Amino acid sequence: MKKIVSLVLALALVLGVMSFASAEDKVVINLTRCSFNVATPDAEQVKKVEDAINAYIADKINVEIRLTDIGSGEYTEKANLALANNEINLLWTASWESTIGTNDLVPKNAVYDITDLLPGTPLYGSMSEGQWEATKYNGKNYFIPVYKDNVEGYDVMFRKDLVDEFGWDITKVEKLADLEPMLADAASKGLKYPFLTQKTAMFYRWYIGSFDFFTADASTNFFAVDRKTNEVVDTIKTPEYLEFCKLMADWAEKGYISEDEATKVTTDTTTQSKDWAISWWTDIPVNAEANSRYKQEVVMQPIAPRFAHSTSALGSCYCITANSTPEQAKAAIDFMGLLYTDSKLADMYTFGIEGEDFEYTQAEGQTIKHVTQHSDKYNHSMWESANATIVTPLDNEPDNKAELYDAFNGGAETSCAAGFRFNKAPVEAAYTACAALFEQYGFQLENGGVAAADVESTLEAYQAALDGAGYQDVLAEFQKQYNEWKAAQ
Repeated sequence: MKKIVSLVLALALVLGVMSFASAEDKVVINLTRCSFNVATPDAEQVKKVEDAINAYIADKINVEIRLTDIGSGEYTEKANLALANNEINLLWTASWESTIGTNDLVPKNAVYDITDLLPGTPLYGSMSEGQWEATKYNGKNYFIPVYKDNVEGYDVMFRKDLVDEFGWDITKVEKLADLEPMLADAASKGLKYPFLTQKTAMFYRWYIGSFDFFTADASTNFFAVDRKTNEVVDTIKTPEYLEFCKLMADWAEKGYISEDEATKVTTDTTTQSKDWAISWWTDIPVNAEANSRYKQEVVMQPIAPRFAHSTSALGSCYCITANSTPEQAKAAIDFMGLLYTDSKLADMYTFGIEGEDFEYTQAEGQTIKHVTQHSDKYNHSMWESANATIVTPLDNEPDNKAELYDAFNGGAETSCAAGFRFNKAPVEAAYTACAALFEQYGFQLENGGVAAADVESTLEAYQAALDGAGYQDVLAEFQKQYNEWKAAQ
């Protein structure tokens, strides 16, 4: 009998130790994300958020995260280095990011194929099957889209105090040239940036109604499908590109665009200052979100229609890196599944520590709690964090934010090129060489960095440089692949 009791006690002890070991044996994943709202993330506060997240998920999933926030100004460089050093398991990225964008990572085999890991998971069930289909490459899932405004369109953004001060009727703005009188008012006020481009080449955004820029990359916006003809064209030779570059040059000479844009002196937090008057905004279901991001009231006027296209659902997403082990890949799927379905975790990951970085509030007329952010140490937005239907609305957003996102995504036009993805492997060297010329020519042309009198000659030099780098071969390959894709539809 004593032997039996001893065996039972020993077994219980072993099971207890095993249970304890299991509880302690978490799968650790390194998560790296971009910080857009805080230029220089506070490492101490990020660690606090990491600890709070790990404490919250401890009894839910067998995962621990190591959280790294990198300011947007140096995100591409630092994240790319960490990626090369195999220091990341879960990476935030986007179709429009350079170097580590979705179109860069797949050809480099830098991302984990999660096609077989997704079915039946809370993550897969967190959004419609259409979202997963829209984000596939070569029929496979490599990316986890943030369910947000997964169609693309653009607005002109105005500081509300200036609209009131000058009595601007922004509803009459139908094209960029309509902004001239307002920019003159802003310049007369002595503002440093009457028209703030946010050091962004905007042709492929402002002209989305005319072209499908399916590379989703400003540095290769010289390839696009003309929506009128449904053919791949050289946009450098189009009347639209000449019109845009001349307008930017003219505005720069009138003092409406600062040379800081062409020299990339402005930062992602310049929009939080009072130095600008008019800028751009990616249209979303609740545009009032910009008030919190830019720390002042702004108003929008749509100027480019919304389209669902090949990369619109990848405007913000995550990927599991190819260097991850199968255990880490599964852990990343488990974490993202909880992040996309658990409101408390999503709020913590987006807004930080309650009482330090944000508060829950409920104003008169609101039927649910909302979030008020007040931190300059940890501050993210829903669009680059988690599922729009799970993250608690901000204090200036409506109660029915989730329903608005569903309606917004369903109300866009579907692009003629939706579903087409270019395989640049046959012409990769020439494609890369052409993209390298964009900074020298395209970026300057699109940010007022070329004198108005020199625009046409610079365009000729740009095209000649592209042709010398093999542009015509790449264009022909684009046209061949697109025609084959159309024929198969």
